[in-house]
Amino acid sequence: MIKLSILDQSTISEGSNPVEALAQTAAMAQEAERLGYHRFWVSEHHFSPNLAGSSPEVLISHLAAKTSTLRVGSGGVMLPHYSSYKVAENFRLLEGLYPGRIDLGLGRAPGGMPLATRALQEGKMRGEDRYADQIDDLVAYLTDSLSPEHPFAGLLATPMVQTVPEMWLLGSSGGSAGIAAMQGTGFAFAQFINGSGGSDVMRWYQEHFQPSAIFDKPQSLVAIFAVCAETEEEANRIASSMDLSLILLEKGGSSSGTPPVEKALEYPYSRYDRIRIEENRKRMVVGSPQQVKHRIEELCEEYNADEVMIASITHRFEDKLQSFRLIAEAFGLPADAAGR
Repeated sequence: MIKLSILDQSTISEGSNPVEALAQTAAMAQEAERLGYHRFWVSEHHFSPNLAGSSPEVLISHLAAKTSTLRVGSGGVMLPHYSSYKVAENFRLLEGLYPGRIDLGLGRAPGGMPLATRALQEGKMRGEDRYADQIDDLVAYLTDSLSPEHPFAGLLATPMVQTVPEMWLLGSSGGSAGIAAMQGTGFAFAQFINGSGGSDVMRWYQEHFQPSAIFDKPQSLVAIFAVCAETEEEANRIASSMDLSLILLEKGGSSSGTPPVEKALEYPYSRYDRIRIEENRKRMVVGSPQQVKHRIEELCEEYNADEVMIASITHRFEDKLQSFRLIAEAFGLPADAAGR
């Protein structure tokens, strides 16, 4: 059976505000649990006026407290900004609070503009890519396996809980797949960022995976944008807000938030804009429940994966809720988390 999960970016709609966006993320997590979704991840973005989620660790704790069985995690923590040791302690604490329910998703992207990156990495030496070493350290801290030759040999990440968060590397190209395979972590390909080549990257990860204390076999997940409605026509109408959002982001962004459908339909798109929308649709699944179900099943076959994570950008929160409800119904997910 295909597992369905949700990535929520705490998007702020035009006319709304960050407080409302965060409240909607919490409401979405509760609904995801009720509908039978497998896990719920939140993102990390900095200096991004249209996105409210800047600290996934804090938001994860809130969401886990608002739910009871749903797996909750980061999609993801942008590790180059931070100390592996601090991240290990953050997620061991979360695992201690909510045993068996915490996911640590990790990325190497900045998650924001260069100015925010400089502020986050203030005082750090720059120019050296230590991401692979940071992942190695993080695995060691989470599994109490730091090498005697390590500069911090003997150091333990506290609290020393008995369970380990599920660890996933996020990527939209091959670099992170190689690290995930070597370290024995899960790998999530972000097709919602890069609409091409993901199945080849995932196949390489699966073929080169080395068992670890994290996972004994490859764990594969593909993440994609999706908008589902009763009809294809209505789904495309709702998705026009996401089309325009991505166009405005490519042009330098807009601080007014996700635009309403009416604004998106009336926007004076150039010929180049239309080409970009067509290209961006490779990162999305848009349609009726059966159309979305069919495309998700195709994705699982292409990626040899049994889990798809869905992100959705809509202006109206009600449209997002309805989209996830229709997808859950199309796949016959259990109506409560206890049935998983």
